[in-house]
Amino acid sequence: MLHEPAQQQHHDPSSGYKTVIGAWMFLIYAIVYVGFVTINLVNASLMAKEIVFGLNLACVYGFGLILLAMIMALIYNFLCTKKENQLKGQK
Repeated sequence: MLHEPAQQQHHDPSSGYKTVIGAWMFLIYAIVYVGFVTINLVNASLMAKEIVFGLNLACVYGFGLILLAMIMALIYNFLCTKKENQLKGQK
């Protein structure tokens, strides 16, 4: 067991920006997900309707949610990296 001083925490000047962006993206994703749950609660048989390429609404919506999460993660990473570089003075 090493008895070294605790590592110093550095303040991230872009943490406020990251928090706001993350909260907005979470809200957007939550609204889309609530739509999925609402369809299942109100009219579950609608999920069996064929939408595209022989896939039903449940599959299309489910894959859409996964794809949306990945796209939002890439956008979040891009925006946060851009802000960090901007605050460091790099453009």
